[in-house]
Amino acid sequence: MLRILTPLHLLKEIPEVLPSWRSTMDLFYKKVLYAGSRLIHLIALALKLDEDFFEKVGASDIPTAFLRLIHYPGELDSSGEEIYGASAHSDYGMITLLATDGVPGLQQVCREKFKEPRVWEDVPSIKGAFIVNIGDMMERWTNCLFRSTLHRVMPTGQERYSAAFFLDPNNSCVVECLESCCSESCPPRFPPIRSGDYLKKRFRLTYGS
Repeated sequence: MLRILTPLHLLKEIPEVLPSWRSTMDLFYKKVLYAGSRLIHLIALALKLDEDFFEKVGASDIPTAFLRLIHYPGELDSSGEEIYGASAHSDYGMITLLATDGVPGLQQVCREKFKEPRVWEDVPSIKGAFIVNIGDMMERWTNCLFRSTLHRVMPTGQERYSAAFFLDPNNSCVVECLESCCSESCPPRFPPIRSGDYLKKRFRLTYGS
């Protein structure tokens, strides 16, 4: 199911201004969903699991997936304060596939994200390629073997557009430490939890009631 997050007043105007917008978004959604599913297969193989492991545990049985279209105005603040297009955060689910327009601004911490001071790296834009972020739920599944990607967006003085596709498990899927990611010397760090319950908890912490 295609779900696009954008202001309601704009959704009402889009069919008149861009008559092929809906069909274009439908096609893009299907393509990126397929790409995300293939990437999940590769992650399973990298974890020494069957290629269809995440299907077997129900993660891909009607997954929670949505597309977010994002516009950053790009204005720079003259007060001298540090202003963010998006402050430092990691995504909640399995993986995020991000398409950008090539305008810089996205930064991430790939290593040692809990150490201070943080060392931010600019994320290069490669034409025709997606930027892929590991989400917090995949970090839980892999017992921190795959770390979720801490990232932020900094204003550059240019408008910036991106399309973020969030691929999360089915709400009833139980996320628990994979056998290939734990041992006696490295026991599970997180208790099992249903995907839907985990996401609700994270949204409550982020947005309040």
